[in-house]
Amino acid sequence: MCLGIPGRVLEIHDDAGLRMATVDFGGVRREACLNYTPEAGVGAYVIIHVGFAISVVDEGEAQRTLAVLRAMADAVEGELGEPLP
Repeated sequence: MCLGIPGRVLEIHDDAGLRMATVDFGGVRREACLNYTPEAGVGAYVIIHVGFAISVVDEGEAQRTLAVLRAMADAVEGELGEPLP
């Protein structure tokens, strides 16, 4: 199963010409590519799928989705490699 997980963009940087970000998933931080979401800025919530931000969502939607994913802990751990706090 593949999940799109919402996270908050903490910082943006360039990596060999790719627009990259550090994204926080409620305590778990990962790097993600922002090339598909050029409108995403620091503080924005984005849906991450296999290391790529695929859409921007509002904070309320992100928090609701994270709550559902916490209830599905095994699936999230399989996708991120560790559970959400």
